This record gives sequence, C-alpha cells and structure tokens, in this order.
Amino acid sequence: MRFRFRGGPAFGLASCLVAVAGASAIAIAADERLKPAVEAIQSDAILKHIQALSSDDFEGRGPGTPGEEKTAAYLTEQFKALGLKPGNPDGTFVQNVPLVGFQATAVHASFQTPGGPIPLEFPKNFVALSRRLAQEVKVQNSDVVFVGYGVVAPEYGWDDYKGVDVRGKTLIMLVNDPAVPDPKTPGELDPAVFKGRAMTYYGRWTYKYEIAAEKGAAAAILIHEEGPAGYPFSVVQGSWSRENFDIAEPPKEGSPQRPAVEGWIDLETATKLLQAGGQDFAALKKAAVDRAFRPVSLNTKAEFAVNTTMRQVQSRNLVARLEGADPTRRDEHVVYTAHWDHLGRDPKLAGDQIYNGAIDNASGVATVLEIARGFTRINPPPKRSLLFLLVTAEEKGLLGSKYYAAHPLYPLERTLADVNIDGVNAWGRAQDIISIGMGQSNLDDLLIEVAKTQNRVVKPDAEPEKGYYYRSDHFEFAKRGVPALDPEGGRDLIGKPAGYGKQKQDEYTEKDYHKVSDQIKPDWDLSGAVEDARLLLEVGYRVAEGDAFPEWKSDSEFRARREAMLKAYKP
Repeated sequence: MRFRFRGGPAFGLASCLVAVAGASAIAIAADERLKPAVEAIQSDAILKHIQALSSDDFEGRGPGTPGEEKTAAYLTEQFKALGLKPGNPDGTFVQNVPLVGFQATAVHASFQTPGGPIPLEFPKNFVALSRRLAQEVKVQNSDVVFVGYGVVAPEYGWDDYKGVDVRGKTLIMLVNDPAVPDPKTPGELDPAVFKGRAMTYYGRWTYKYEIAAEKGAAAAILIHEEGPAGYPFSVVQGSWSRENFDIAEPPKEGSPQRPAVEGWIDLETATKLLQAGGQDFAALKKAAVDRAFRPVSLNTKAEFAVNTTMRQVQSRNLVARLEGADPTRRDEHVVYTAHWDHLGRDPKLAGDQIYNGAIDNASGVATVLEIARGFTRINPPPKRSLLFLLVTAEEKGLLGSKYYAAHPLYPLERTLADVNIDGVNAWGRAQDIISIGMGQSNLDDLLIEVAKTQNRVVKPDAEPEKGYYYRSDHFEFAKRGVPALDPEGGRDLIGKPAGYGKQKQDEYTEKDYHKVSDQIKPDWDLSGAVEDARLLLEVGYRVAEGDAFPEWKSDSEFRARREAMLKAYKP
C-alpha cells in the first residue's frame, strides 16, 4: 500500500467534480441485472476474508514464505467456490512470478572534484544499489553531469538532455517534475506544464532511472530534498540499505541496460558537490525549470563499487476469470486488481512479530473477492470478460503487477481498464469517494456518474504533488497504456463529526501502517467498504457492457502509449 499523509484544504463540490464530458462514450443505463450483484456484496463476507488473510496463521503473507503458500491455497479455494474459471489459459489459477532478492553489502563511492574529494558514506549521506543483479559492479573515471530534472516529455516540449551524449557518465538529477512558475499567478506552478502542482510520472524517481538507462548512463544519482520528495532522507536510508526485490529475468533483447549504480545523495552533500564543481545549487535549480536548460558538466569524476548478495524467490499472482457473454467481445477484459502480499514476519521483534496487514491489503483482496461474487450473480454475464488478479510483491515495488503487465495472460490492447483496490474505508458510510490521480482518464467521469446514483460525490486526492497515482498496482497497467482507476474510501463519513474520517485515516497512518498493529479493530464499520465495492462493481460492469473503450484525457502522459497500442487493434 502506498504511504500517505492526508491533509490539505477541504474541497467544495464545485472544486471536487471534473466535467462529465466524454462519460457517455463508455456509460450505459444500469439495468435490473445488477440488483442481485450488488446485494451479494455484504460486510460480513468481506470481514470473514480479512479475518482469514490477516490471521497469524498466514504469517503476514510474505512472498516466498509459508504464508504465501497458505494465501495462494485460500485464494484458489475462494475462486473455485465462486465458480470462476482459472484465469491462466494453462488451466490454473496461478501465474508464476520469479523474483530475486538482492542487498548491497558493500558500497564504495567517491567524487573527485576541482575543489578536492567529496566524501560519501553509505548510508549516512549516500545510498545506492545495482539492479543489474551482479555480485559486483564498478564504475570508474566517469564524468559527472547535472541534467536538471532528467526529463524528456515531448508533449510539453521538454528535453533536459538536448542531444548531449551521456553514455558512460554519472548523472545528477533533481526529484519531481520541473517546477515551472505560473506566469499569470506568482507563487503558483503553471497548470499547463506538468499539470502544475500535481505530479506526473516524469516526477517519479523510478522514471529518472528509466530515462538514465535509455540514455546509456553508467550511474544515476538523485538529489534528495524532503519537500519535493515528500519524505525525509531517513526513509531512503531505510529502504535502500535493506534487501530489495526485482523480477528475476534478464532484460529483453534490445531493451536498455539499467545504470550500473542507482542511488540518492542528501541535499547537504549534493550542495557541496556542485559547489566544488564550480556551480551553485540554487542557481542550477532555477535554471532547470526553463525549457532552454542544457546539461552542465561538473568537471568531476565519479568512482563506484557495489557488492551485492542475491537469492531466488518463487512467487505467484492468483488470477480467476468470468467469461463474457458476447462471443465477439469475450476476448476483451476488464481487470480488478489487489495485492495479496504484506511484510511477513520479523523474528528480530520482541513480542508480536507478524505484520498481519488487515487493511493493507487483506481488505482490498477481500473486496475484490466479493466484487467477483457479485459478478457471478449477473445473468447473463456482461458482454466482456472479467479478470480478478491478486498480485504479489506490491510491497517490494509493484513487482507482481509489473510482471503481469510485461507478461499479460490476455493482450493489453484488448484490456479495457484496471480497477485497483489498495485498502478500504473501515469506518462507515461516506458521502464521498476519492479518485487518486483524478482527471487522468474518462473512467473518472464514469465514476462520478455512478457515484451520483448513490447520492455521493467524487473528490480528488488532496495531495496530488505526492504522486500517489504512481505508487500502487494499477500504475503498471497505466504505464503500458491501459486506463486505470485508483479509488480510495471517502473521508466525509455519514453520521460522524466533521473531520472524523481524516482523523481515523491519520490514526491508521501513524499507529498501524506497516506495523504489526495493522489488525482488525473493534470500531470497524465496513458499511462504507460495501458501498464502495458496489459502486466499483457497477463501474466495471458499465465498462464491460459499453460500446467504446475508456480513454486517457488529452493531457495524460499515458495517452500516446494507448493510441499506439490500439492502432494495431481496432475494437
């Protein structure tokens, strides 16, 4: 589950709703077939699944542990009990996902600048690893270049590289999107460039390393700034100095090789590095928000050596299918996703050692199972097929969904949409529902339309600059062009005092998120989770029955990928 701090201003109705233009392209009138489907979704059934999956018997559902074996057996049993077909065309409910665990055991790094050496100490002021999955990698005598935000975004006329050859070089980059000032409103960001305050994928640190790979860089180092990053350097220190995971397969032929070294440097050390290279951090950062920016050589050489230990882990996605009723459309799919994994067991802890993950994400899995139950009550089934995909290793970097998107069991060009559920509202019915990344596709327009039938409103994420849309499993679909919806339970709880919903979410974030205390609580009220599940069932139903595929909005960074995909397949 993505880590969230909730806050920011309250949203009035006028500022919450996006225009419904375009919704009719995928919406249809609901019919009586849905009544038994929505009535089938009940809170006691959702709670029963959460109780099983978050019990100590499942040992925190860590990939590659006995807890995974129990989880896989439970989910397969539930799929069969619902009468769903195996989701894998090989006749099973399993898609194997080969993983590799890797940890940097020794990291040596240095910068030789015109002003003298800059000391780096792992993980005190610098963290790094190598995703090349080799026991040892070295980078020697590498020129160091500051490349601003490291962004190439043709739709914004933006290229931080300007054709400069950076092969074999060490790239120093800023985090987030270019913070382009709004020429009309001082102190604000230009909404026409990188969506203003909202983060695009170009701002995610994962993108920075991907573009560095495309450019042939030997190393890519991000400058950590707590404000733009949204978390302190200690978060980076903790995650990058422990075991990480990746998909255990060689890169595809012709695909770019990852930089030998990927890492972060703290702001104080980065400022000294730039100064020693004859540059001023503040001046470079200001220059980097202009389209005219060009890479800046720091007249510095970098040396890196990373030793890595590795282990193989065999994991799996669990997948079931409900076949569509229309023989001309049943090879097209609407997907529901949720990650089944959590953090497992930590024997170093005193007392309770099991990260039960009740909300994160036993609750999401339980909800997908009950949405699946609802779909089995629709007679006849929707025209298109439904795929219920419960993925592994979200907590390790969205690896289960990443593997599926790279190795889809059904073609992505025939996949209409993904609806992802990562945690639910456990505190009662809400007048609202939140759409993370609101405005990316006309799935939001459809969500608004269906929410109106429940007398509810759809609100955007209060902190779009944190880029939560890029931090859960739906994103691996979006990145490859499939429109994806990332809903979250509302905060305006019915019958509760103003601010109660935010209070409960903040309490969960502070006391239970990624802690052994993420367990079922006595004050839970899953009536809101039921209402959300019924809403999301109808959204998927309308997509499965609709005449057209959902579409990305014109300013979405994923639109071009989808359009290119659909040229070869005309639905």
